[in-house]
Amino acid sequence: MTSTKKEPVLVVLQLAGGNDALNTIVPYGNPKYYDNRPNVMISQDQVLPINDEIGFNPNMGPMKRLFDEGHLAVIQGVGYPSGSRSHFRSMDIWHTCEPNKVGDEGWLGRVVRELDPTQENVLTAVNFGRGLPRALVAPGVPVASVGNLETYGVLTGIDDVDQRLKALDVFSKVYSPMIGQGPVLDYLAHTGLDALKGADILSAAPEMYSSTVEYGGVGVRQYMRNIVQTHLAGFGSRVFYTTAPYNSFDTHAGQLANHTRLWSETSRAVADFYDDLEEHNAGEDVMLLVFTEFGRRVHDNGAGTDHGAGGHAFIIGKNVKGGLYGEYPSLDDDKLDEGDLQFNTDFRSLYTTILEKWMGLDAKPIVNGAFEHIDFI
Repeated sequence: MTSTKKEPVLVVLQLAGGNDALNTIVPYGNPKYYDNRPNVMISQDQVLPINDEIGFNPNMGPMKRLFDEGHLAVIQGVGYPSGSRSHFRSMDIWHTCEPNKVGDEGWLGRVVRELDPTQENVLTAVNFGRGLPRALVAPGVPVASVGNLETYGVLTGIDDVDQRLKALDVFSKVYSPMIGQGPVLDYLAHTGLDALKGADILSAAPEMYSSTVEYGGVGVRQYMRNIVQTHLAGFGSRVFYTTAPYNSFDTHAGQLANHTRLWSETSRAVADFYDDLEEHNAGEDVMLLVFTEFGRRVHDNGAGTDHGAGGHAFIIGKNVKGGLYGEYPSLDDDKLDEGDLQFNTDFRSLYTTILEKWMGLDAKPIVNGAFEHIDFI
């Protein structure tokens, strides 16, 4: 069934591993940056300036272009109180909006439940990548999870139902230790095979698609292209999710080379995604959120950087009011949080703005509270 009504669509790109905020939006005008990064720094002449103080990583040219065109917002210093340096705990907080306990429902799972309470469309939410992010998990909410749209995905290539159930057992083993076997098995019983049926429907999307955009780079390129293919197919999907390769942004060592490659690939994929939507006159109803679970330590470790706190997020879209939002975290010693950047924008304000001003939903029951809007919409 093809949807003809254009509803707002949210796309989420997760930079797994903890992207280094300081080497992404670089405070090249602050000597303290160079004092703290003798081994892992970006020289002033390489930075793509935003103003006299900060600028984009030199490998983010395609995203800088979107910023200059007014379609990319930089949300500075994003985080949450009492930050965790654990990948799993921090990502769980971002995924469930539960900073004080282990959550059992993902924020986007709640969104899908609000958008499609009677579960009429098994493709309301689609994840591209292996597994299923906790952000999309909620009882009774089917989510199609696809590995590669052109080759029918991870689970969708399994024809036998028994084999599919075995594949879903992997999901159970991952999440049961965190939220208990009962909720996980209940989730699978109600949604697992429906989600796989949705992924089967998705296999038709590439046949309906053509584009002059070539999607340079690797990594997230395929998934961003798959999202456009699915959006253009008109299946009525409202939420898309994908993740940069597992923990790829966890740059404890070899950071300069690895971060260069990561942002070259990711920035190109994001800009190609935007350009592809524009080519098909389909960008008006799509907004992209790019986030990571935390930033990294202010001082380098000799070859890279270790887990930190405050980071940056990006919002991209034709209807986004581009620019800088929030305050860049201070590098003054007395303003650091045990060597980490202090956050100054709660990530739930970011979610609240997207939910209420873009998706048209009441954010309070989804993010577990009331948070201020940010003016990027």
